[in-house]
Amino acid sequence: MAKFFLLGNYTAKAFQGFLADPDSDRGAAINAVANAVGGKVLGYDIVRGSYDFIVSIEAPNFESMAAAKLATEATGAVTNISIMESININSAAKLAAKAAANYKAPGK
Repeated sequence: MAKFFLLGNYTAKAFQGFLADPDSDRGAAINAVANAVGGKVLGYDIVRGSYDFIVSIEAPNFESMAAAKLATEATGAVTNISIMESININSAAKLAAKAAANYKAPGK
């Protein structure tokens, strides 16, 4: 399982829903979507700033997170979901060093 972080925004449609039902359990809705794509929610928070929420999820692969994005954004209640995947920087650096040793810049 890979670890993903999703940042996103609620739309006016969602805010209208919050006003109509202030006790709505968004965590339960997020858990249902995560479970449907084979994932598990590790955390969910409403945040201040450029995004309205952040979700941490363990899931089988990026495609499962893309599916969750497609399904939730299609409702019109959320938008601007950015999916970030946790990586091992040491492994990436080793691959980058190998690639750099084999790369020739233009004109060289």
